[in-house]
Amino acid sequence: MTSNAIELRGVRKTYAGRRGETPKEALKGIDLSIPQGSIFGLLGPNGAGKSTLINIMAGLVTKTAGSVTIWGFDQDVNPRQSRASIGVMPQELNLDPYFTPRGALDVQAGLYGVPRSQRRSDEILAMVGLEDKAEAYARTLSGGMRRRLLLAKALVHHPHILVLDEPTAGVDIELRQMLWDNVRKLNQQGMTIILTTHYLEEAEQMCDEIAIINHGEMVVRDRTENLLSTIDAKTLLIQTDSQVPDVLPLPEGARLDRRPDGALAIGYSRARTSPDDILKALRDANIRIEDVATEQADLEDVFLDLTRARPAA
Repeated sequence: MTSNAIELRGVRKTYAGRRGETPKEALKGIDLSIPQGSIFGLLGPNGAGKSTLINIMAGLVTKTAGSVTIWGFDQDVNPRQSRASIGVMPQELNLDPYFTPRGALDVQAGLYGVPRSQRRSDEILAMVGLEDKAEAYARTLSGGMRRRLLLAKALVHHPHILVLDEPTAGVDIELRQMLWDNVRKLNQQGMTIILTTHYLEEAEQMCDEIAIINHGEMVVRDRTENLLSTIDAKTLLIQTDSQVPDVLPLPEGARLDRRPDGALAIGYSRARTSPDDILKALRDANIRIEDVATEQADLEDVFLDLTRARPAA
């Protein structure tokens, strides 16, 4: 067993087009290693290939080429063990409306061959806050409760790896907090977590490392703090009681935005100018400065910078 929970080498997926259509290459040779015990973010715009990659790792979609190793098991050699090592909480609410939560977990455990003596249905339902709904039909559950049940189903076979595909899309604050508390607890117990999300602040707060894919290709993979440090743009927030003209003679690489609270937000490229040059330009324009603060780039800035810089081939 290596120190990596997942290893992908040259993974490709091509979907055959309908008659007369060009086949679509969804993945174009993905190489990726995900360390054991990490919380790993897999990000990309819609259509980037994230769901295809997740479904290949879970054994739900057959790859066109490449190799996939899950928890040390080559997917082509040991497909059963590979699939048993990973659990997926899907984005879609695909639940049988006539099963109760306890019944749904028992069926899921049976599909994975978990003996009755090793099933932890009640423990898992309690963890996700559904113990009082154990015998309610799934069709009577709210949307948030159904999402909790999807998480519970992903855990019934004691996987080493948990994949969360857009887990907080459309959920309330309470459910989101419950989910992240459970994710942190599972990770502290040694489970590897893979997260896809459009809420980039969640990835920034939760993930040790992040990979961004676009148009089926790996754009970048690095530790979260390293990605945040790569962005060139920063912002100065200036509080002033002066009348500010519509046009300010700012240094090259700087741009002015006016915030609703009256602050001047001056974005600038660190490679082209400096805060000293910007402040000097303001003083030269007779702008009185009451307070100065800085804003660092966040993951959204990095994401947009990397993905829009690489158009489709």
